[in-house]
Amino acid sequence: MSEQRNLAQAQDEHARLRPHAPALIDGQLRLSHAQLASAIARTAGHLRALRISTGSLVGVALADHATHVVIMLALARIGAVMLPLDHRWTAGERERVALHFGAALVLTEPAMPVAGLPHVEVDAAWTRAVEAAAPDPYIAPGGDAPLLVSLSSGTTGRPKGPRITHDHFLARFRTHWMNLGFVDSDCFACATPLYFGGGRTFVWSTLYLGGKVVLTPPPWEPPDLLTVLEREQVSTLFLVPTQLRRLLAEQADTAALKALRLLFSSGAPLNAQERRDIRERLNPRFCEYYASTEGGGVTLLTAPDIDEHPDSVGRAVHAVQVQVVDAEHRPLPAGQVGRLRYRSPGCASGFYRDDEASNESFHEGWFYPGDLAHLDEQGFLTLAGRAKDMIIRSGVNIYPEEVETVLRSHPEVRDAAVLGMPHPETGEELLACVVLSGTVSAQSLRLWCEQHLAPYKVPRQFALLEALPLNSSGKVLKLALKEQVSQLAPDRLFRL
Repeated sequence: MSEQRNLAQAQDEHARLRPHAPALIDGQLRLSHAQLASAIARTAGHLRALRISTGSLVGVALADHATHVVIMLALARIGAVMLPLDHRWTAGERERVALHFGAALVLTEPAMPVAGLPHVEVDAAWTRAVEAAAPDPYIAPGGDAPLLVSLSSGTTGRPKGPRITHDHFLARFRTHWMNLGFVDSDCFACATPLYFGGGRTFVWSTLYLGGKVVLTPPPWEPPDLLTVLEREQVSTLFLVPTQLRRLLAEQADTAALKALRLLFSSGAPLNAQERRDIRERLNPRFCEYYASTEGGGVTLLTAPDIDEHPDSVGRAVHAVQVQVVDAEHRPLPAGQVGRLRYRSPGCASGFYRDDEASNESFHEGWFYPGDLAHLDEQGFLTLAGRAKDMIIRSGVNIYPEEVETVLRSHPEVRDAAVLGMPHPETGEELLACVVLSGTVSAQSLRLWCEQHLAPYKVPRQFALLEALPLNSSGKVLKLALKEQVSQLAPDRLFRL
């Protein structure tokens, strides 16, 4: 049963219990818990003066700074619903998403247009107004009240956003405490965008406990990140795979990384060798946290699990149930690939204002993320790709992630993605898009695949690229990749 607890009220409690303890650091700005609570209460008062109230949907298109964190918690405090918008989007993308979800107001950086929508710039005038505002004592009920609508699909077509409540977030926080070991003495470095669900959630979780958050947003150079980790005595760090690969390629002193109590990753899969390299070279306590926008944390692969279950994303975390089912929603035996589904107290129950999409992805309390997977006898989950990405070649199902894993294991391949391309005889053929770290040929890559895959899984086409198009969480944007491939010069595309 819900306690009706508002996510933001913990900041007032910390202001009383640990007023002088550091809470939020952004460059030269250092806020104690008392100062953070005051800033949140004054910002809440300013928002209410702008006629933002309980239930108002507010777009937040801000860069990664302390004011962004304060605004998120102030919106939560007054019961408004946040709609995160990436400040790097074009004006058209921001407008399209904000209009689709019905935002009453959009908060933007200075000189950031949002045509056709009421918006307020968070600028010097905003800062003066907040500083002049009296702290607002009002705290709206939390519990099952909506907290945010977090985009879980692209900005084109029909955007989808799950309705996440205060209770959902508190349930997700419990997995951070019980499975990741977050404690009130932690110092968390936020090195990913606040727009990205991982960075935003781990910041809130740390502040909710009364810990310290250091903002060190991208883009950053590895030596600069390492300096921040050492100077602030950071204990916990979350990075997406692309960032971890940069650190692996950097020949810098990794003592600050090895000193972390916890280094963890989510957002996109790592291959087995990458996991071992990160554990051995960066941090011996590294773990991988499989999570989603809709469901929060799902499974955890700990450092000791990496050797025995190198291709898995781990086992279910606290209070999460995971199943692999067939087309009729019946659980499948261990080892058999099917549709992944899960449920937990932290999982959304539907998409905001989108019954059709909700009916497609939610069934009898379970969320279906669209992933294909299999479970082993011990409950370890292994992903097999996206159901929509599955390639059918001559009637045989091929899971792109399996082929991608083999390609990434080649010592001269930095990254890889596999597409299904139309073919008049087989229906679809495999196109391997590869980013090289060496000079290996397409023919050699095909031979490598032949050594590790059944013949029908071996790509017949290879595209050699400088980089793969990725979203902010490091996932490959396959529609953009297909467009990129269509414009390749002939000497970068090989049919074997």
